[in-house]
Amino acid sequence: MCFRFIQNPNEIRQTGLVSSSPIGDRADYRRHDYDPKFNFDSDAKHGWHQKIPRLPVSISIIILMICLIIFMMSLLNTFFVINYLALIPEFLSERPWTIITYMFVHITFDHLFWNMLFLFFFGIELERRLGEWRFLGLYLVAGVVAALAQVLLIGGGILLGASGAVYGVLGCLAMIAPHLRLLLFFVIPIRIPFVVLLYALIDFVMMGSADNIAHAAHLAGLFVGLVFGYALRRRPNQFYTF
Repeated sequence: MCFRFIQNPNEIRQTGLVSSSPIGDRADYRRHDYDPKFNFDSDAKHGWHQKIPRLPVSISIIILMICLIIFMMSLLNTFFVINYLALIPEFLSERPWTIITYMFVHITFDHLFWNMLFLFFFGIELERRLGEWRFLGLYLVAGVVAALAQVLLIGGGILLGASGAVYGVLGCLAMIAPHLRLLLFFVIPIRIPFVVLLYALIDFVMMGSADNIAHAAHLAGLFVGLVFGYALRRRPNQFYTF
């Protein structure tokens, strides 16, 4: 499945979801996500956010590189990666860090490839709109909630992969930029909300099947992204353009 983003300015005008920036503007806001002049937060001038140095590269790319490094580690020492980085519910109390590290672990190349492909397209697009630290917060929260949902609803097994967090990214992007279209196979245009609906339907139907895919985690991560995106749309002075 291949993706390419396209935007229709007329659709953007019709939605009424346009900020003070030019219509269709996709400027990089990762360096402005806590800039006081945009008045994001009441503590913008003196908050701890201002003390965090700006990163020279995209958070999405950093996540992608971490996943790639851990995948290479798994080729050298699968036992260590599975036992100390993947999430094993029975050992969660002993290894609490795995509620975070599991989302960077991929054992097979196809699992890594598809998750990173989605992260590359959707992650960078969303990070450009939210700013790097809000994006990172969404990514981690979606991943944690996805893991908890899978453990509590399904239980058992070993949980690994970025799918839950990536679903959160997809859900948020669909909520704040519903006009975006994807070109499937570079030919078929489809709006991103329909992509979300399609994947949610597949996961709902397949939940409980014995295919070793964490469908509950996917749906939970997607839910977090949708809620996060809905909250952003309702904030009156949010700095991003649709």
